Amino acid sequence: MRKLHILFFMHAQHSKFLSLPFLLNATSLQNHKPFISVISHKPNKMHSNDNIPIHHVPGPNPKPLQRHRTTRYYMQRVQDSLTTQVSKIICTIFLGLLFIAGLILFILWLSLRPHRPRFFIHDFSIPGLAQQSGFQNAQITFSVTARNSNQKVGIYYESMAGSVFYQGQKIGSMPLLFPFYQEPKNTTEVDGVLSGATLTVNSERWGEFQGERAHGSVVFRLELTSVIEFHIHTWGSKRHTMHANCDVGVGPDGYILLVYRDKRCPVYFS
Repeated sequence: MRKLHILFFMHAQHSKFLSLPFLLNATSLQNHKPFISVISHKPNKMHSNDNIPIHHVPGPNPKPLQRHRTTRYYMQRVQDSLTTQVSKIICTIFLGLLFIAGLILFILWLSLRPHRPRFFIHDFSIPGLAQQSGFQNAQITFSVTARNSNQKVGIYYESMAGSVFYQGQKIGSMPLLFPFYQEPKNTTEVDGVLSGATLTVNSERWGEFQGERAHGSVVFRLELTSVIEFHIHTWGSKRHTMHANCDVGVGPDGYILLVYRDKRCPVYFS
């Protein structure tokens, strides 16, 4: 009679296994079918599936498989590396040259940048201001200096005119200088005398002068206008209409007050 060996494994504490061999013949197997069925369908409390638990044995991890590299692969890697390095060198050289060129242009711009001429008023007077009827022989004299502070830039003046204003009203004007060229780091003196036809002062205006004179001073505004160009060797800039406004006050005697002497006049272009 054939014999059938059945081995049941059960999991116990501390991961130990106990084996229970049963030797059953064919007849006893038939008589114990219900018992076998109950045992075979009894759920395992430790494992929800029927697989035998696997325990990993600690030890060194296996090394990953290394792919075989061909000579062509390494040559391509070297070529890519050289291309990257050459590109970085070219970019570095280009940026360096660009920085040097920008620095040179900035220095040239600082040295060749044209500055506006500087005007200073030194003298201004109305000699007959103390006379009640001085308007009949009224006269205004003034002295101004124009300074070209540029080191390498000259200034060409097409012409220059001077006008005197009192309370926003023009009371006289005259041409001052003919066209001339002013060298760099050079100062030009501009003098003018307004009288007669170039000075329009009537008795009413003269009375206003006398009213302010009684308070200690009379304030005027001297405006110099000209059309100028900046020149660097053979290069010339576009034309600019220049205005220099000099506020100046005279005392009761008709001569410039010390607070206005050698005062710088604001300059603007239009």
